[in-house]
Amino acid sequence: MPELPEVETVRRGLQQQVDGFVVQRVCVLRSRAVAAPKGDPDGFAAALSGCRINDWQRRGKYLMAKLSKGGSPAGELGAHLRMTGQFQWLKDGEKPPCAHTRVQFWGHHGPQQEARELRFVDLRAFGELWFVPFGAATEQVITGLQRLGPEPFNSTFNATYLKQRFKGSSRPIKNALLDQAVVAGVGNIYADESLFLAGIQPHNTSGTLSLTQLKKLHSCLLEVLQASIGVGGTSFSDFRDLKGNNGNYGGAAWVYRRGGEPCRKCGTPLRRDKLGGRSSHWCPTCQQ
Repeated sequence: MPELPEVETVRRGLQQQVDGFVVQRVCVLRSRAVAAPKGDPDGFAAALSGCRINDWQRRGKYLMAKLSKGGSPAGELGAHLRMTGQFQWLKDGEKPPCAHTRVQFWGHHGPQQEARELRFVDLRAFGELWFVPFGAATEQVITGLQRLGPEPFNSTFNATYLKQRFKGSSRPIKNALLDQAVVAGVGNIYADESLFLAGIQPHNTSGTLSLTQLKKLHSCLLEVLQASIGVGGTSFSDFRDLKGNNGNYGGAAWVYRRGGEPCRKCGTPLRRDKLGGRSSHWCPTCQQ
């Protein structure tokens, strides 16, 4: 599943290329792709028609854009890529939709009023889109937002917060990092990578980590996320940006998906264990 760096890469692409797109027509090819208004793809299409899409934002792994119509606010468009969702930004008629195309938005963009298409494609069909009417509380429509903890780059996310959050917890630290209520946007890849750089085993009980260890973990998590954002996300999974490319972080990974291979620091064969049903990759020498 795309994690924070991949979703942020998509957000930046949408902001740079799609901002100001005026939707004229919408076609929903798979009704399940529309999470709100639920069971009403025609209502979703009608609500988006005539809207200008601006100001793409990210919260955890969710994307949101402001909608306006006739110069007045018209609500928001929300999206979650889930496992394999992706947006494609095409010239109108550039290529026919593939079998996994879920929603198509046609309209015009830019000072030349160029005819364009924004296409939502999703191989596994778990991705979702939301229309949030103007005046409605975004978190009441996109309810998953209610469960999210702080953003990793927010000042409220720090070692002291983690120490308080983990107090008395018996959960392995790897499982705790995957909890979106603890920190938004972190998944399997960057939890493994940050724990390696911090020298902490994924099995270690989160409630027993010292403030010093948590300061190191916090610093390493931000370092890993920033590095991946800088190269456009990871090459792992089915993530694609607006141009159909995946990122370049995978080739630089310290441990993720490298079970059995030598550690890049010490040469010890890396381990791959299951924790909470998820694979964890780590070095038994570098991580204590």
